[in-house]
Amino acid sequence: MDNLEKRKKQIRFDEIKSTVRKVEAVIELAVLAAVYYGIFKFGYCTSDTPLLQGNSKYFLIIIYVLLNFILFHYCDGFKFGHIKLSDVTISQWISVFIANFVTYFQICLIFNGMVTPMPMILITLIDFVAAFVLSYLFTAIYHAYCIPKRMIMIYGNDDAPTLKRKMDTRSDKYQIKRMMSCNEYSFDEITKAIPEYDAVVINDVDAKSRNDLLKFCYKNSIRTYSVPKLSDVIYSGSDDIVLFDTPLKLIRGRGLTPAQRFLKRTMDLVLCFIAMIPSSVIMLIIAAAIKIEDGGSVFYRQKRITKDNREFEILKFRSMIENAEADGKPHPATENDDRITHVGKVIRALRVDELPQLLNIIKGDMSIVGPRPERVEHCELYGQQIPEFEFRNKVKGGLTGYAQVYGKYNTTPLDKLKFDLMYIENYSLALDIKLILMTIRILFKKESTEGFEENNAVVEAVSDKAEKEKILANK
Repeated sequence: MDNLEKRKKQIRFDEIKSTVRKVEAVIELAVLAAVYYGIFKFGYCTSDTPLLQGNSKYFLIIIYVLLNFILFHYCDGFKFGHIKLSDVTISQWISVFIANFVTYFQICLIFNGMVTPMPMILITLIDFVAAFVLSYLFTAIYHAYCIPKRMIMIYGNDDAPTLKRKMDTRSDKYQIKRMMSCNEYSFDEITKAIPEYDAVVINDVDAKSRNDLLKFCYKNSIRTYSVPKLSDVIYSGSDDIVLFDTPLKLIRGRGLTPAQRFLKRTMDLVLCFIAMIPSSVIMLIIAAAIKIEDGGSVFYRQKRITKDNREFEILKFRSMIENAEADGKPHPATENDDRITHVGKVIRALRVDELPQLLNIIKGDMSIVGPRPERVEHCELYGQQIPEFEFRNKVKGGLTGYAQVYGKYNTTPLDKLKFDLMYIENYSLALDIKLILMTIRILFKKESTEGFEENNAVVEAVSDKAEKEKILANK
């Protein structure tokens, strides 16, 4: 079979794979609807509830299915095989819990009073089991029919092995079989080798070479993955201008519009005041525990940078001894750091040491979602090597964000900047909701400490300035 036929077969296979995913989603939603209908009918449909008789209960089922579909979609609950089984399962459990929680109060409104939650608790437990079983089954199906793609990486700098190591962690999807440098091979040699593989990865090559490679791959229907440059991320949020017979792209570079800022601020205040109801009790208990342990201050304050490069003091519950950074320099906490107090170990493990930042959000220094506000000294250090680092300050810093959800503990400052610009340039209220839901998922993962503990290990753990600059120079 020649290369053209192989690519056509791959395109057909991708179409089938997409159809299979949709069928799996329909099957799972049907199972959840059946569980809901069965227990709902016997748990809540009685002679005393005429509103739930006849066809009205089917309307409630439709609402239930739509709610689950939306939550699954925003939590990546349908990405069987694309993400880890544990991630899919946790996403579905979060979605099911939220859907059932909302549905319970919907039923209470119908009854015009509080009703027993036992049927909904039973539905939730069965849904949890069903979600795990179906996720396991659909993930197994994905790995059974999806053959890892044999890929060739075309690179232009010496950092290419870093991306290869990352992609090697998902060898079930990607297998880099060959690497070719644009500096060592001619364009003709590279294009001659490309058709022998299923896909191409273009990693930080010069503009002309990248354009030529993209056009070659596009012409020959070759699947292509490209590492974006900062200008690409900025360009992704541009608007189409079709007033003339020459298409234009408009890049505003202003951050959020006034309407977007108003909606975002409204959502911040509403969600924070709702969160403060249960959190206030927890915060009082933590504050008392910190005070009782050593009599020191309850809060830890630190200078951070937010929108328009403005400094503010971020609040955290103090989890270390007083004056843990007495010399004024950052000292990241290690796993068994003796500076961490007994209370600190607990609140760090439970991810509640940053609850006081709800006050920062209410005050207006931060938002729930946005680029993580960096320490002043870090902004200065990053800015020396990445002048564009200040672009992320076109919006308020956030408690969580794109980099916190999709980044990892050792994500480089440049990659974090790209994530933050992706968020700014593609902002929507729906994206904020998605990132909030995804944040709930990563709290169940060990590596989630990246977004919630200010270790900044990429730079802070390196004491030698030259080595720091080498790390930051990954541009």
